[in-house]
Amino acid sequence: MAEVGSHDYEYVEAGTVDVKDLPPLDATTNQIMKDEFTTGFGLTVFYFILIFSIPVMNWFAPELAFKKIWGGITVTWFVTTVVMMAMAFIIAYVHTALYEKRLKKYEILK
Repeated sequence: MAEVGSHDYEYVEAGTVDVKDLPPLDATTNQIMKDEFTTGFGLTVFYFILIFSIPVMNWFAPELAFKKIWGGITVTWFVTTVVMMAMAFIIAYVHTALYEKRLKKYEILK
């Protein structure tokens, strides 16, 4: 049984590794990281567009934005709470699906 606190790697104290001293990434890892950045950036932009559409809707379409749908809840509150929460789950699902597809493409996940 392994001793508590033992590691299978050489411990390096924080702040002692200089990024310039690390070897360059291999081509596959580099491409995966670029693809991952592109996916994350695209989904982030999409989410921010949705978030910023709420005040735009409030300003330019107040008759829609402040229309009551259930009791006292307005369209704005519904979009802000329910729709944005669902969108967070959808974005997480899309990100995960694209990530797994990318891993299969590079034959990392079998």
